[in-house]
Amino acid sequence: MPAYNTSFELSVEDLELIEDALLKNKLSLTQKQLKENKSEAPQDGGARRIHDLLGRLHNQKQFFRPRQGVFVSG
Repeated sequence: MPAYNTSFELSVEDLELIEDALLKNKLSLTQKQLKENKSEAPQDGGARRIHDLLGRLHNQKQFFRPRQGVFVSG
């Protein structure tokens, strides 16, 4: 039985494209669920799994912070 590849070679642009596609898919699923359940909140399902995956991608990002000087956000 074949094993999974655990080494990936993706660029920042590749990850950005994946993240954008996941966000659009999540929006589509959420809108569909809202139309089907107008009086209820969306049920857990595909949108929830995408949300969790987007969270894991976000947690792996390294944000810029200058080594010297004062960091000013915004």
